[in-house]
Amino acid sequence: MCLAIPGKIERIENIEGGDPLSRMGKINFGGILKEASLAYVPDAQVGDYVIVHVGFALSKVDEEEAHKVFDYLKEIGELGELEEAEEAAQTKETPR
Repeated sequence: MCLAIPGKIERIENIEGGDPLSRMGKINFGGILKEASLAYVPDAQVGDYVIVHVGFALSKVDEEEAHKVFDYLKEIGELGELEEAEEAAQTKETPR
């Protein structure tokens, strides 16, 4: 199942010299940081909550609603795939 997940923008950077379509953000999903494009939410700022689907922030959402959705996803066990992907990424980054 594909879901859009709420997360908090921790950092924003422009990859291609200020082009709004190249804005990328580090998004915090309950302690798991992922990168997402902010091209669809040009007014989003650090500290805002956004809904992210397949690497793209689609819209802003208020903090209370984001927490409700995130808590519900934890409750029904739908965050396992996100956590597994984070663990796999960390394993690949660790030199052996």
